[in-house]
Amino acid sequence: MNKIFKRSYWLYAFAIAFFAGIVTLFFTMQIHASEWVVKDYNKHLYSGGEFLAAGKVTDRTGTVLAETVDGERRYNENEQIRKATLHVVGDTTGFISTGIQSAFKSELTGYSLINGVYTLKKNGAGNDVQLSIDSRLSVTAMEAMGKNKGTVGVYNYKTGEILCAVSLPTYDIYKKPANINTDSTGKYEGIYLNRFFSGVYTPGSTFKIITACSAIENIPDITTRTFTCNGAYVNSAGSKVKCMGVHGTIDFNKALSHSCNSAFAEIAVELGNEKLTKTAEECGFNQPLTVDNFTCAKSRIDLSKAYSIDRGWAGIGQYTTLVNPCHEITILGAIANGTGYTPRPTVIKGKSTSKIGYMGSVPAKRLNDMLRNNVETYYRDSRFPNLKMCGKTGTAEVAGKEPHAWFVGYSQRSDLPLAIVVVLENSGSTGMGSAIPVANTVMQKAVELYVK
Repeated sequence: MNKIFKRSYWLYAFAIAFFAGIVTLFFTMQIHASEWVVKDYNKHLYSGGEFLAAGKVTDRTGTVLAETVDGERRYNENEQIRKATLHVVGDTTGFISTGIQSAFKSELTGYSLINGVYTLKKNGAGNDVQLSIDSRLSVTAMEAMGKNKGTVGVYNYKTGEILCAVSLPTYDIYKKPANINTDSTGKYEGIYLNRFFSGVYTPGSTFKIITACSAIENIPDITTRTFTCNGAYVNSAGSKVKCMGVHGTIDFNKALSHSCNSAFAEIAVELGNEKLTKTAEECGFNQPLTVDNFTCAKSRIDLSKAYSIDRGWAGIGQYTTLVNPCHEITILGAIANGTGYTPRPTVIKGKSTSKIGYMGSVPAKRLNDMLRNNVETYYRDSRFPNLKMCGKTGTAEVAGKEPHAWFVGYSQRSDLPLAIVVVLENSGSTGMGSAIPVANTVMQKAVELYVK
């Protein structure tokens, strides 16, 4: 009898272990199967290490950007379109990690847990993916950037759709340079990186938007206060934050429109490390921003070891602060909406289903007015004909190199709810001198394409 009980015990134990294994396998399949199926050892999808069998990738107008034809992955016949959309579409080897062909492999192959890989046609096919990207706008942005490295992004702050995410340098996927991985001149530095999603930059004066937000939230009389600029902010120890001009007595509005380093360094020092950091983190710094199937590079701020003068430099977008362009453009969206909220960005055509909150409606509305004032009274509307633009330039100093030129802004036109970011790396020019013309060219193209 004891033997029978012992055998029953082991039989029950085996049955429980077997059942637990089945359950574990099921949940593991649920979680990881879509990843396993697109590994490069799967011969249904890959040949010679290259991703081939997949559905079409089209832009928002239906223009085909990538497709499988006769067993080969083919791209748009227009070279400029191929180059302008390279970093969004991606390559077949996965070097461009934020490309659709890498980030959306399982969708493109049509994988499902029930049916497995989509029943491939003779020459390979899968599910089609339509992007929010406009190839026409992307070409305009790429050409406007000229020979500069950097990025241009355009974002619909009502729907969350990203219409443009151009990154330079780029290349023609049909004419990949033979020395792209061995060149020592820096010509192809970061060429596989989509700078819009994965780059981080010293923000320069565009960070004054965050400092202004923190001031609105924490300094009750900031809107009525005046500042005296004699060409630099000087702290009690005699350390300086230099200004680009001598602005004399200015108010809060003019301090932002004239991008007065002296005033904003003074504001940052008064705010203190904790308050400025708190506002920045509420605005998404030090947190990952997800876009569909991938995560953007983090915008970062760390004032834990900052002395008074360091905080002054941080307040004007220098010190160690870094900003991701995609994140930056969503902050502008939250201001443009006047609510402090903005749709989560997406590269897939269709309205985003979730929102991101960065600030309250009071600072959002106040900043909206200030950014409009920047263009009206300082940059001038003549630089942005018929766009009703709001925005802020930046000239970010980079040790040992020429400065980055920035422009971030958006149109207040109800028929053009678009925000734009322009970053020209080491351009040797100012945001006003080189980034604004690029922004205007792209936004005027948007008017041509979308305003009836």
